[in-house]
Amino acid sequence: MFLKQHTIQSTTSVTGVGLHTGAKATMTFHPAPENHGVVFQRSDLDGKPKVPADVDNVVDTQRGTTIGTREAKVHTVEHVMAALAGLQIDNVLIELDGPEPPIMDGSAIAFVRALEKVGLAEQEADREIFVIDESIQYAEKGRQVELAALPSEGCRYTVMIDFESDSLPAQHAILQGLENFETQIADSRTFAFLHELDALYKADLIQGGSLDTALVFMENEIDAEEQARIREQFNFQADLDLKPGLLNPDGFRHGNEPARHKLLDLVGDLALVGVPIKGHIMAARPGHKANVELAKLIKGKIKQQRIARRFQKDDKKGVVFDINAISEILPHRYPFLLVDKVLDFSETTITGVKNVTINEPFFQGHFPGNPIMPGVLIVEAMGQVGGILLLNTIENPQAIWVYFVAFDNVRFKKPVIPGDTLIMELEMTALKRSICKMTGKAYVDGQLVCSADLIASVVPKEK
Repeated sequence: MFLKQHTIQSTTSVTGVGLHTGAKATMTFHPAPENHGVVFQRSDLDGKPKVPADVDNVVDTQRGTTIGTREAKVHTVEHVMAALAGLQIDNVLIELDGPEPPIMDGSAIAFVRALEKVGLAEQEADREIFVIDESIQYAEKGRQVELAALPSEGCRYTVMIDFESDSLPAQHAILQGLENFETQIADSRTFAFLHELDALYKADLIQGGSLDTALVFMENEIDAEEQARIREQFNFQADLDLKPGLLNPDGFRHGNEPARHKLLDLVGDLALVGVPIKGHIMAARPGHKANVELAKLIKGKIKQQRIARRFQKDDKKGVVFDINAISEILPHRYPFLLVDKVLDFSETTITGVKNVTINEPFFQGHFPGNPIMPGVLIVEAMGQVGGILLLNTIENPQAIWVYFVAFDNVRFKKPVIPGDTLIMELEMTALKRSICKMTGKAYVDGQLVCSADLIASVVPKEK
């Protein structure tokens, strides 16, 4: 895996029709500077709007991955993204004069060859590589879809598919290292079942599809009248043998080509994370929706890691923020700093810890003979944990104040006493402009001691 960022040495283009839109388009790859990332540009639209290849920009996953912004969409980006990821190209501007990259032969090999023809250029900046250090999983139990990103010494993908079809038996594919992408995966073509084509065509999909751009599998015998209709509708050759099995006269490029193509799609969809991944990606019955959901989970972990690095100086197992990092995030100080560490957080959730000791100053006056942590301070501690979460959604947290303006549905279940460890879990339920809503729960030894809904206001500091 490359340690330095790469772009391409010069401009290169490919031309063809889009698989789903059927629109002819030329796609031109341009070199881009360090930290630019992969960005599509719709040169056919007014203003030539740009669409960053980012999982946060995915707007549709029906039979392909479509990214978009308010200004533009780009359909079916997964094969292009797979080619870039397979060649480990980090920075490129992709100019497209239509709504969809050309499907070419249904694989990524044409893009790989075009990019290799101009060659790669190493850049000075280091690559940000996300190392999977704990399992990240996504599942759709009803469809038996399961994906996982697991720790591994290198970069590895394993995919299993099973459509319960006689014409396409269950199979799997493995990619051991991106350096093998071109020879093992890049030329594997997309595929569909014949019985799906009518519905897809009526849904304005596969308008550019043919046996030259996809593998097509036929499951059941059909009569002569239906054969004639299919030949005419999909422009199949008159001598094409319409019988159960693979319809493409040229056959397979690999015995497990469908599984390899699903792996290709997975590589392309996960490339929308924006940084290369070091780990073992395992997928059972993957599809674009599931791939994108796993990519979002991985990107969430990357965001968490980046935020932690802003404040946390030393790596501590099981701790995201220690007291030193918390002191950089929150303006509170002793005796009113009521969070000792943060164990976990995502874009919408956080878990913080308060170790309650007899040395707390409030115990001197709050029932000295029967020390109990004041309920309002439990809620305040929860609010501080929520404040850490909220401040980490903001680029420059030092430039604002967070004021909690309301507490609703506060319930105290059990007293908190010296020696207890207060575990506080907060979830952000809404963030609109300067108002944030959260739900919070606090536990001691797994038992709920307090719950509350919190509302905070974000106020810029005066300059």
